[in-house]
Amino acid sequence: MTGEPPAPLSPRPPSTQLRPSGLILASASPRRRELLSRLGVVPARIAAADIDETPATRETPRAYAARMAREKAETIDGADLHVLAGDTVVACGRRILPKAEDEATARQCLALLSGRRHRVLSAVALKAPDGTLHARLSETQVRFKNLCPEEIDAYIASGEWDGKAGGYAIQGCAEGLIAWISGSHSAVVGLPLFETRGLLKAAGFALI
Repeated sequence: MTGEPPAPLSPRPPSTQLRPSGLILASASPRRRELLSRLGVVPARIAAADIDETPATRETPRAYAARMAREKAETIDGADLHVLAGDTVVACGRRILPKAEDEATARQCLALLSGRRHRVLSAVALKAPDGTLHARLSETQVRFKNLCPEEIDAYIASGEWDGKAGGYAIQGCAEGLIAWISGSHSAVVGLPLFETRGLLKAAGFALI
């Protein structure tokens, strides 16, 4: 080692350099908008898809995530614009964990995930103006450390779990409780950037 300080990372282009694209984002999630901006894309419009998100009987987590992304994209009328939709599912085995809407659900999810490996299935679908739809899916494996009651209490107190699939947000303080991850970090946050970039690139979008 020379003792010289490391070269600074190249800064991400400021949002003012990003121009609206011919794309509708079928999600009100600020996390998905921020992730999309990393590809140099600002949606021309946000149109959150309102669909029934109840899993079908015996539907696998992988099939469920793919179906949700596809149906969200198909629900939005894009006119002459592309529509991008995504869905992220946290699963233990074949069990699809809910979005935590209350503390009790969040605690149940964290207790289930404690010390064990689980899967995060993140699907993305892109509908072209002519109705053609292409989709991709990312599978990431994640393992929490063994969580003691005090750690669960502290995480519940943070409020980060609210509305999150599986009761946690990897982009927050929960990341300090995750011992291991194999796959896409952005997919666990809510949008698999590698797969999303591939779909947009194939559709002719200019990307960073």
